Amino acid sequence: MPTLEETMAELQAMGEENVKKIWLKHGIKEPFFGVKIENLKKLQKKIKTNYPLAKELYATGNADAMYLAGLVTDDNQMTKEDLNQWVRQAESSNIYEYTVPWVASQGKYGYELALEWIDNPEPLIATAGWATLSCHVALTPDEQLDIPFLKEMLGRIVQTIHSAGNRVRHKMNGFVIALGSYVAPMTEDAIAAAKTIGFVKVNMNGTACKVPDAVEYIMKVKNKGAIGKKKKEVKC
Repeated sequence: MPTLEETMAELQAMGEENVKKIWLKHGIKEPFFGVKIENLKKLQKKIKTNYPLAKELYATGNADAMYLAGLVTDDNQMTKEDLNQWVRQAESSNIYEYTVPWVASQGKYGYELALEWIDNPEPLIATAGWATLSCHVALTPDEQLDIPFLKEMLGRIVQTIHSAGNRVRHKMNGFVIALGSYVAPMTEDAIAAAKTIGFVKVNMNGTACKVPDAVEYIMKVKNKGAIGKKKKEVKC
């Protein structure tokens, strides 16, 4: 089994300065090497699943190592303590918006922790909470979802999205899209909510990234006949 030292050396060797410059603009914080996702996926195939190594990688604070940790950990072995520690340590956008939500939602405590995190006064944790909730509805069969509660969450977003933090707004908008796309009983509610919300302004730090128009996005899914089609996995 690979050691932490061996894995960090491989990550460092894969680092590229031009990739690092791009990641910096997208909210990834130092330290990190600038490893392409495709190369992280190669390491994932080599390591496979390794919960102890994942915790060691994450604890380095290196954003590349933290992302890889999310790919190789055993989601079902992750405890509440692990997940709360990971979300507190997440400072890079790729970690609090993707890695932590992916791991949490595919484990045992995603829904429970998502509801705690969305109420956290720390914007990055709240952002992770909404992203986790989006993953949860994308993965969970409709009959296992609390539809009345999800309608309450949708109403909450309508009331608060424009006063929420920058990245929180982004993931709230993403949750509206997730509800409309993955939860068939919520599609019309999500479209109506998105129309009420209107344009969602998010500072993308000068990158070419755009905030998806929720109505347009959901309608594309609807026109493809893919409403309610669940994901088997959210990690990528």
